[in-house]
Amino acid sequence: MKLKHFILIATTGIFLSGCSSYKKVPYMQDPETVNAYGKEIPLYDAKIMPKDLLYVMVNTTDPQSAAPFNLTMQTNTNIGNGLLSTNAQESIMQYLVNNEGEIDFPILGRLKVGGLTKNEAEALIREKLQPYLKETPIVTVRMANYKISVLGEVAKPGTFTVSNEKVNVLEALAMAGDMTVYGVRDNVKLIREDAQGKREIVMLDLTKSDIVLSPYFYLQQNDILYVTPNKTKAKNSEIGNTTSVIISATSILVSIASLIATLVK
Repeated sequence: MKLKHFILIATTGIFLSGCSSYKKVPYMQDPETVNAYGKEIPLYDAKIMPKDLLYVMVNTTDPQSAAPFNLTMQTNTNIGNGLLSTNAQESIMQYLVNNEGEIDFPILGRLKVGGLTKNEAEALIREKLQPYLKETPIVTVRMANYKISVLGEVAKPGTFTVSNEKVNVLEALAMAGDMTVYGVRDNVKLIREDAQGKREIVMLDLTKSDIVLSPYFYLQQNDILYVTPNKTKAKNSEIGNTTSVIISATSILVSIASLIATLVK
């Protein structure tokens, strides 16, 4: 009778422990929170920051009139077989945004684009070009180095380039192959630096659906996501290190014992 009682208690404990662990695994467990949210969520638009690399292209119906406003670079190609041939190809140069948020634009001089969205920067450059052109030009601005990094308990940690200049936390984790079973879902750290150089670390709980309403849901360029390991991973790491030390110590002792035995003989 006591054995049955013990088995029942043990089984119940394992079941409750399993349920408790499962609650920490799924993302966004309360979708009704977001579905009941009555306010409109504005679309995300990235803002230009210092050290961004920008492509700026100006186009008009007359390519020659727009040419002075497009920075291009000619590259030479060397062909083998002992012959040197020049095959000039034009490529658009990039503008580096300085710490004051400015770029040096041909003819127009320094333009303040820091803190502007892509559309706002295009409108600014278009307005500045009006006195120099007979028609309203088509201006295209793109960010060339929009990157984010994902570290910690993920399958493929690394730095990823985002071509469409828009990525959220869940998409970033997907790029890194998602969290491992050892990743803590309710304590993901977001490391961010603003245009003034101020750094902050924000704790994100991905088990709650209201993460999609957070101002930190979309990542800015150069953001870093760090997935914290759980206690199981930490314990396994400690056990592994301890085991390595024990094995090393045992090997040394065996070597010393063998050496002593040899000398005694």
